Amino acid sequence: MPASLQEVKRRIESTKKTGQITGAMQMVSTAKLSQIQKHTTSYQKYAQKIRSVITHLAKSHLLDSATVGSGKSQNGKINTLGMLKQRPVKKTGVVVITSDRGLVGSYNSNVIKQTMQLIDSDKRNKDNTVILAIGGTGADFFKKRGYDVEYEYRGVKDIPTFREVRPIVNNIVAMYDNEQYDELYVCYNHFVNTLTSVFRAEKMLPISAENMGSDDFNSPDENGIAADYETEPSQDAILEVVLPQYAESLVYGAILDAKTSEHSSSSTAMKSASDNARDIISSLELKYNRARQSAITTEITEITGAQAALE
Repeated sequence: MPASLQEVKRRIESTKKTGQITGAMQMVSTAKLSQIQKHTTSYQKYAQKIRSVITHLAKSHLLDSATVGSGKSQNGKINTLGMLKQRPVKKTGVVVITSDRGLVGSYNSNVIKQTMQLIDSDKRNKDNTVILAIGGTGADFFKKRGYDVEYEYRGVKDIPTFREVRPIVNNIVAMYDNEQYDELYVCYNHFVNTLTSVFRAEKMLPISAENMGSDDFNSPDENGIAADYETEPSQDAILEVVLPQYAESLVYGAILDAKTSEHSSSSTAMKSASDNARDIISSLELKYNRARQSAITTEITEITGAQAALE
């Protein structure tokens, strides 16, 4: 077999093996996507209920009248009411949720690009921005560009658990309470469907009525009744329970949503790679068959010419 045919044959075999790998990775990502979607759908109901509770508390001005206090987080104990603390913004914290690995299409690049646009807005820069990276890709990107990466968490599970996220929330809130930043945004890719994800940047801290997404919290509801509550044992005791749940639901929900988008992007990227491998194999096989046919034709011509010369 001529050297050119051997080279084409080796490329065909190599591409077939690559296609088998990408096909297997697509199946794994699709299975993970199916599993995490079940968790995400059920958890969204809980998160919406927590958000509804906080919204009603905001309407009743319970957040405004809470005793925020001036104490800071100490010995791992979070000053819960500190999440309501409003102060002049000198530094902005940005939680960036990315993956720890590649082969996920444009998932990471989209989050990083949009986050950089958020940082560049409102006169934010390296000096007044604190990065909290969940995922190695984002952490490495901002470190290389000289940003202050105060916190990073790598190795988030493919199906994150609530227990895994709780220490992340505690660290985030403690850093805010200790005035390492004065406001906090959570940036991630929101899963729409298997082909579409959109960037989201949600303001997490400080918790206030303005963050709840309603245009007018002082207005009555659809029945004309303004929200009002009587609290027992006290409004501070209630907020100490509800506020951490709200913060945890926001971060955990964002990580679940981001992981769903990551698995979807990975599945799509591997499907595209597998399709490309099949196209390359088809092209190479056509090239191989044509070269082989040409070689056979040449051999027949040489034999025929030699026979005619002998006669």
